[in-house]
Amino acid sequence: MSVLHIVNKSPYERHSLDTCLRLAKPDSAILLIEDGIYAVQQNSATSSKMQQALSNHPVYALQPDLEARGVNPDNMIDGISLVDYDGFVKLTTEYDRLQSWL
Repeated sequence: MSVLHIVNKSPYERHSLDTCLRLAKPDSAILLIEDGIYAVQQNSATSSKMQQALSNHPVYALQPDLEARGVNPDNMIDGISLVDYDGFVKLTTEYDRLQSWL
């Protein structure tokens, strides 16, 4: 059963991303929204975790949330895909289950 894991908390304030990455199965994808998007930045404390995640899962970030937080898409880890709100909705229809990490 495929799962879309949605992480909305900053990886610097909560352990939601770590838990998600530990439990996500190979047929799952990860979507970073709200403060979760801080995990997309190159050369950060989370970049090695995210690069490892990319070897096992598609990883997406919600572009409007990057813009709202002033995160430059040019500073994103290679391989993370940006989605808009329509893309977010499309992802929710492509997976059997949704798991929000609070």
